[in-house]
Amino acid sequence: MNRLATTLPHEQSIFSKVPEITAYFWIAKLLTTGMGEVFSDYLVKQINPIIAVALGGVGLVAAMVLQFMVKRYVAWIYWLVVVMVSIFGTMAADVVHVVLGIPYTVSTLFFSGALAIIFITWYKIERTLSIHSIYTVHREAFYWITVLGTFALGTASGDMTATTLHLGYFSSGILFAVLLAVPALYYWRFKKSAIFSFWFAYIMTRPVGASFSDWLSKPHSLGGLAFGEGQVSLSLTMIIIVLVVFLQTTRIDVKSEALSPQIHS
Repeated sequence: MNRLATTLPHEQSIFSKVPEITAYFWIAKLLTTGMGEVFSDYLVKQINPIIAVALGGVGLVAAMVLQFMVKRYVAWIYWLVVVMVSIFGTMAADVVHVVLGIPYTVSTLFFSGALAIIFITWYKIERTLSIHSIYTVHREAFYWITVLGTFALGTASGDMTATTLHLGYFSSGILFAVLLAVPALYYWRFKKSAIFSFWFAYIMTRPVGASFSDWLSKPHSLGGLAFGEGQVSLSLTMIIIVLVVFLQTTRIDVKSEALSPQIHS
């Protein structure tokens, strides 16, 4: 153990701070993206939008503090952060469009460029973009900045296809589901480009979850099923809680805690 401590940077943990990538991960990711989309819309309609954004920001910071305080992956804390990122990321994308009046096509391009810069910077500094390498404070910081960027991009692109391109929410969900499946099937078939496939799928889950949740919640006049944002938010939240309790209890998505002295990408 002493030898291991001398070979690792001071800030490095021997435990992973993210879950194992299983079917449960993708289910939880889709649920949190959908919940964040509709709850964000619900919140800004129920209270002053400025206060809603401020609350979203405070909630995100508080969740992040918890995440960085723990030394290993804790299911309820990790997914709390994802939920808050989803809510705040949706608000950020909506502010760009609604408050600043920037078209969805422009904001989609902007967030795409910002995310590309984040990836390039992350790789230039850390020499890896692998989710399996989240063992240091620096890499975890890059990870969460990237996650926030994917949520903002996914929100803008989903709204762009649904409204600007007039595909509607359901058709947009199908479109992004197909795009999500392409790299996933490629990796499943050839076992190549794991990092690219993961991050591409991660980005696509945002517009998939958001599009279908909007389809469920929006009124008939906007092409939705009119279940309401409050009802859809509550239903998704209850499902997420049940799933996270299951993950926290079973630890089925916890990576092996064994780590060699040299961490590779």
